[in-house]
Amino acid sequence: MTLALIAGTGALPAALISALPDRPLVCALDGFAPQVTTDVVFRLERLVPFLRDLGARGVTEVAFAGAVRRPRLDPALFDPATAQLVPRLVTAMQAGDDATLREIIALFEEADLAVKGVAEIAPALLPVAGVLVGRVTARDEADAARAAAIVAALGAVDVGQGACVAQGQCLAVEALPGTDAMLAGLVALPGALRPDANQGRGLLYKAAKPGQDMRIDLPTIGVETLRGVAAAELGGVAFQAAAVICLGLDDMRAEADRLGLFLWARA
Repeated sequence: MTLALIAGTGALPAALISALPDRPLVCALDGFAPQVTTDVVFRLERLVPFLRDLGARGVTEVAFAGAVRRPRLDPALFDPATAQLVPRLVTAMQAGDDATLREIIALFEEADLAVKGVAEIAPALLPVAGVLVGRVTARDEADAARAAAIVAALGAVDVGQGACVAQGQCLAVEALPGTDAMLAGLVALPGALRPDANQGRGLLYKAAKPGQDMRIDLPTIGVETLRGVAAAELGGVAFQAAAVICLGLDDMRAEADRLGLFLWARA
């Protein structure tokens, strides 16, 4: 077994495992149990012994999938080798999520473990450019361009990977609570603050952050995202082609069609 999957919460680990020809060694950070059978549970305070154990098991490649929040560290649990990494980890955490992820990748690579992205090991989960369901109008194209500019600006300061736009107006942006919370907040937005839906219902746009390492923390959407978009009375979903993971694409196509939404992988 050469591939280890560092699995977090959510549906992505199971989808990724299903897309692989062979089952990887599934590892999970203590306190963040994935929805799949786990082979190894580790703590960040003992990262170096964990990395050594992966090498001893014959692991040469690692992939990350699923959500993990920043764990609370227990100083009493650090082994001497991992304790030496604390300044690096703390500095990275203070610089934001992107810096933290880059530092984690660096630590794995320093242990002679190649970090692989979803695009490398399961490219079918990342749709290429094209309208997958429904019809995209000129108004939708303009809203997507506006949303893409907003998401790029958010990503540049490590804030979020999504925004909702209708008729050029930004209705909501994604922050720490995530996409579902953003859409739920939009449901509660007074109608007087929204443009006339007859002129265009607007859309959700998702994209990777500018300069993001595409091997980790890619934006992810699924059937529940589409239901949130419908509840928010938007017209569809546009996303950056080959940079956003779609969970259960066949189910997403069927649900988008049922809900009357478009689904567009935007070049």
